[in-house]
Amino acid sequence: MIVKFYSRPNCELCVEGLHTLKIVQEDIDFAIEQYNIEDDDEMHEKYMIMIPVVERDGKVIQYGQLDYATLYEALAD
Repeated sequence: MIVKFYSRPNCELCVEGLHTLKIVQEDIDFAIEQYNIEDDDEMHEKYMIMIPVVERDGKVIQYGQLDYATLYEALAD
């Protein structure tokens, strides 16, 4: 399973969110693909007020303040 993580540089909430996602990764096997929304105008426009964003199979699982329980539940399926 591949999980996409959208963020931007100098975003403390993104650093915390990635840390939370990596804790979930210790319990569930998946790969994390990281994307900097500032590298793509379309991604930037889509996610700029939402970051960090976690996406699986094209569907946003959670954004903003990420938490273990929500991520675990969505990724355990």
